[in-house]
Amino acid sequence: MTAARHDHRSLGRELQLFGTDPLIGAGLPYWLPDGATVRHALEEYIRGVERRAGYRHVCSPVLGKRELYERSGHWDHYADDMFPPLERRAEDAEGDSEGEVLVLRPSLCPHHAVIYRSRAHSYRELPLRMAELGTMYRAERSGVLGGLTRVRAIQLNDAHIFCTLDQVAAEARAALELVRDAYRALGIEAARYRLSLPAPGGDRLPGPDAWQRATALLTEALEDAELPYESAEGEAAFYGPKIDVQIADAAGREATLSTVQVDLHQPERFDLRYTGADGRAHRPVMVHRAVLGSVERAVAQLIEVHGGAFPGWLAPVQLAVLPVSEAERAAGEAFVRRCTAAGLRADLAPPERGSMGARVREARRVPYQAVLGRREAAAGRIAVRLRDGRRLDPLPQDEVVARIGTLVERYSTELW
Repeated sequence: MTAARHDHRSLGRELQLFGTDPLIGAGLPYWLPDGATVRHALEEYIRGVERRAGYRHVCSPVLGKRELYERSGHWDHYADDMFPPLERRAEDAEGDSEGEVLVLRPSLCPHHAVIYRSRAHSYRELPLRMAELGTMYRAERSGVLGGLTRVRAIQLNDAHIFCTLDQVAAEARAALELVRDAYRALGIEAARYRLSLPAPGGDRLPGPDAWQRATALLTEALEDAELPYESAEGEAAFYGPKIDVQIADAAGREATLSTVQVDLHQPERFDLRYTGADGRAHRPVMVHRAVLGSVERAVAQLIEVHGGAFPGWLAPVQLAVLPVSEAERAAGEAFVRRCTAAGLRADLAPPERGSMGARVREARRVPYQAVLGRREAAAGRIAVRLRDGRRLDPLPQDEVVARIGTLVERYSTELW
């Protein structure tokens, strides 16, 4: 296929995954049912991965007081990319006017730092892994917005690990393993791994020594994971160096999807502490980690890589049920109900949608097509066509449902 054919914007419209409207605004796509299904499947997948890896999920508000982002440093470094503050004035009981300045958050990390410091922590709890699928906002210029890759409201697969300095390299390496496993399940590849460093002579908070330590720890994680990487000056976050996992779209343009970052700055700014084995207060390190990064950008990549023919576990419709004639409609409806009860996303493609050939072509991106003729209906069997062109001999319905269900549960990219 050509790059234009793979473009997620045209495919997204063709497959009715998402749309835009000037009345809502540029950079604010809405999700149609099939697109929302892909997004939700992706979110459920990553939540499960994180739970099994020892993360605990939290929910934090999309607004915060300006003071929060001044404390974190985002106000000084990201103000141009943030939406204007919302100032609300109210009268207190005495009638005096007092103001409150709220900001749509540009990042989740300040909220997670506040959640961490909401109670005391012991060294025995560390590493403490905190995760959230939350929305953040960037006031992107209209000229750089495009489809799902650059948006103004970003659903971020974010996490922060609070740990000791000795635990950083292992946690960073474990995060990189999560990234590799996720890319394998999604059927995508990393274009390259980049160690993002500050620009020469630039400000380094909280200081050059801390940056050197953080850079050494990320380098150790990359080398232990045996991942080839390139260094890039000027691409670091304001609070620390990071590993950026780059992906490429159909036109060859690169973008960052996943990141692992070491932050010695915000623990200092928020006065984060834990009680060590010596009974004294110590400062934790904050490891920022995003496996999928922006859910919108991840879906855009998946659309382009797979041409809309998603892996079976991610497909909006996993099984298209095609009764040969009206006589098999009732049996087809019963099989759809059986699939749905088993947790599969099945759709009936009845004869009024067209000839069998037309219905097969319509379902060409669906991983499984279940053809139900008179003989199959009578025998309680299903003739399965796989998306790659393979045709299987009629099988018992329970066997088909169980086999597909197992592949979906394993997040397999194999069809059979």
